[in-house]
Amino acid sequence: MSESGHSQPGAYGPGRRGRRRMEPGLLGHLNLSGPGRDKEFISRDRDHEKRDASEESGGPVMQKTPIILAKPPTERPKAAPASAPAAVPIEKPIVLMKSREEGKGAPAVEGTTQAQVTAAAKAEKEGQRPTQPVYQIQNRGMASAAPSSGNMDPVVGQAKLIPPEKMKHSIKLVDDQMNWCDSAIEYLLDQTDVLVVGILGLQGTGKSTVMSLLSANTPEEDQRGYVFRAQSQEMKERGGNQTTGIDFFITQERIIFLDTQPVLSPSILDHLINNDRKLPPEYTLPHTYVEMQSLQIAAFLFTVCHVVIVVQDWFTDLSLYRFLQTAEMLKPSTPSPSHDSGGASGASEGAEYYPHVVFLQNKARREDFCPRNLKQMHMVISKLMLHSHLQVKGTLSMLDCNIFPGLSSDYLESEVNLFLIPFMDSESDETVSRAGSGAIPLFSVLPGYKGHPSFQSLIGKLRSQIMSMSRPQLSHTILTEKNWFHYAARIWDAVKKSSALSEYSRLLG
Repeated sequence: MSESGHSQPGAYGPGRRGRRRMEPGLLGHLNLSGPGRDKEFISRDRDHEKRDASEESGGPVMQKTPIILAKPPTERPKAAPASAPAAVPIEKPIVLMKSREEGKGAPAVEGTTQAQVTAAAKAEKEGQRPTQPVYQIQNRGMASAAPSSGNMDPVVGQAKLIPPEKMKHSIKLVDDQMNWCDSAIEYLLDQTDVLVVGILGLQGTGKSTVMSLLSANTPEEDQRGYVFRAQSQEMKERGGNQTTGIDFFITQERIIFLDTQPVLSPSILDHLINNDRKLPPEYTLPHTYVEMQSLQIAAFLFTVCHVVIVVQDWFTDLSLYRFLQTAEMLKPSTPSPSHDSGGASGASEGAEYYPHVVFLQNKARREDFCPRNLKQMHMVISKLMLHSHLQVKGTLSMLDCNIFPGLSSDYLESEVNLFLIPFMDSESDETVSRAGSGAIPLFSVLPGYKGHPSFQSLIGKLRSQIMSMSRPQLSHTILTEKNWFHYAARIWDAVKKSSALSEYSRLLG
């Protein structure tokens, strides 16, 4: 009973651990009784320790089993960590798109490898990106700057203006059949700082040459390379006109030049009669049709231009001033800001737009630059245009150009916008040879006296004054270049369908 009483209650009873602490004392007590019982107790004690170790190791395993091994097989791939890296490249397409917009290669993101970045780039190339339109706009606006400036902000690149295409020659705005052409819209931008300059004049007065010199050419260049084609020698001998309709040219300084066919042209009338061209049904006589064409062009320029240059090669033709006043009378009214106020003609009468008109005396002679004759020319133009609403005064002055240094600014009582240009063909070689025929060698170096500055100097002063003119609003809203084009197309259509012009042509016969 003593042997079983010391071993079995420790193995099966709840007080097993408390009884094992007393076993060393019991072991010493049994050692006194005999060696056989000592060995038997020690072996039993070792069996108890092995059994306890097996029970203690089995307890924690049973607690971890519901977490790791008890899950269903269908849920194991979702919790497996091996499938996570395959989804990483697809979750970050925006990071790779941002690096493309900045012009750089896709950088290695923390936690991803080069293979993952390559796989993400391939997946993004195959799929449709949500930011594709932004990428295309940036690529179009920064095509030339992308290789050199990799750090440029894409927003700045999109807002940057594309350099406009430089025009080499003029194009048609209105053809010879008086139809509107849309090719000029390709050269216009969405910006409001624009100046529109038109020109009117009789046949052979040098309108195309003057417009070419004001826009893009110099007197030293060959006239066959001018942007506005001038009359050839064959055309002069036949008495024909070179320009038909309205020609368009815009400079890099955003100045639009409109060259027109000659007004009241006898060559156009002769071509109309001899070639048996059919007249529009609303016109019965050829000369009426030619005059109405000229009035339509003049009324159009008075509506869509900031500056209108009237060229004449001798002073002066009274029929030209009558023509200008008639075109002013038939000019279409400025569109009202709202369609509701279209019937209130009295309210919109004070808001009518009228351009600046510059009278250019081309091929001026030496005596035209005399101060006395210059004063008489100003007085005649001022009296002829006394009742006109066109702005013929206060925007251009030859006295301010230091052309007449001995004259004061108040020499001209009523100064109009008049400018004189001498002959373009220089006679410097003849004057130098005549001056060099004297006995004094000093005069062989100095040029002969002309009575006026050189042609190059005067054309440069005219260009600077025209380019510095004010640019008032053509309509009640501020127009960009493209908006001006659409506005001019609408005005041209209104001019061709004008009831006032139709009534005037009926009165002509």
